[in-house]
Amino acid sequence: MLYTIPDYYKQFHCIADKCEDTCCAGWKIVIDKKSLAKYKKIHGRFMWRMIRSVNWCSGTFCQDKEKRCAFLNENNLCDLYISQGEKSLCKTCRLYPRHIEEFEGVKEITLSVSCPEVARILMERKTPVTFLNYEKEKSEEEYEDFDLFLFSMLQDARAKMIEILQDRTLSISVRTLLIMGMAHDIQGRVNRQELFSCYNVIEKYSTEKAQHFALAFLKNETIAEKEMIVGKEMFQHLYELELLKEDWYVLLKETELLLYGDGKQHYKEIQDEFSYWASEHLEMEIHMEQLLVYFLFTYFLGAVYDGEVYPKAQMAVYCVWMIEKLWVARWIRNEKMLDLEEMIELVYRFSREVEHSDENLKRIEKFMEKKWI
Repeated sequence: MLYTIPDYYKQFHCIADKCEDTCCAGWKIVIDKKSLAKYKKIHGRFMWRMIRSVNWCSGTFCQDKEKRCAFLNENNLCDLYISQGEKSLCKTCRLYPRHIEEFEGVKEITLSVSCPEVARILMERKTPVTFLNYEKEKSEEEYEDFDLFLFSMLQDARAKMIEILQDRTLSISVRTLLIMGMAHDIQGRVNRQELFSCYNVIEKYSTEKAQHFALAFLKNETIAEKEMIVGKEMFQHLYELELLKEDWYVLLKETELLLYGDGKQHYKEIQDEFSYWASEHLEMEIHMEQLLVYFLFTYFLGAVYDGEVYPKAQMAVYCVWMIEKLWVARWIRNEKMLDLEEMIELVYRFSREVEHSDENLKRIEKFMEKKWI
């Protein structure tokens, strides 16, 4: 089995009660069958706490009115861990914030930016992310109808997309357009079952000619004119997603009013002013690069199962674009100031609402099937 991890993987350590938020509140924690069976065998004084704290029918931990796990104490520490030790944790709690994608002979493990500490590591990073591979003996599961050629092509396409995203001689807008164009053209060939010609597409978008075309495309005034209309429509889509935390709706509404409340001209002026301010005060393009690489690496290869190459790339861009809108709105609210701590906060809050709901991820992909960013 080939394992792949980002090079900052071992840099992460849970900071427990020192964390600005908690991963034990806001969503229901599903208990795996092995852990659930183990919890039924706990005896002694802690047995009664266990009985009251688990919903045995649904296989989840109970929550209080604030959606905090029944084992989460007032110091944001886990009483189950304190009483029964690390091995008592269920699979969900033990693995988080690790995110695992499995393919035939390949397991990719990333760290979710829904964790504030992971978001901090990624947002504070200045150098391009690399990915490490290592082999580990493990009985490999058989995957029926797994298309190894499609998977190999997607791996090569993703590697080239990440290489383009990390080319800092180009603006982040040009880099983004290049990976979107590549994914778009690959999608057409996948639909027509012309997989061999996908490699011509990968090569095509690696050329200087493609870079010049992307730059000329972005200078088209009609593109800039459509940005607010499309962006507002895409922002509205966030309201249709499953709501995990009540304060998320408040943040969305505030962002919408600050960005779009005074019309198209005001929006354009705000965007231009923020872009100029950010270029002077923040390493904005590096932050966006790191997030684009994160989302693309995490979800793109999933297209091997459903053939949705273009929507996977679109979703990565959509997520980063929406995060950037949250940053702009916070900058406006702060009287045109924004620091890295607030940027990190908005990254992990967005991730928690979107990435921790399979339904939300599916809805975004479905929505992106109809949109060109």
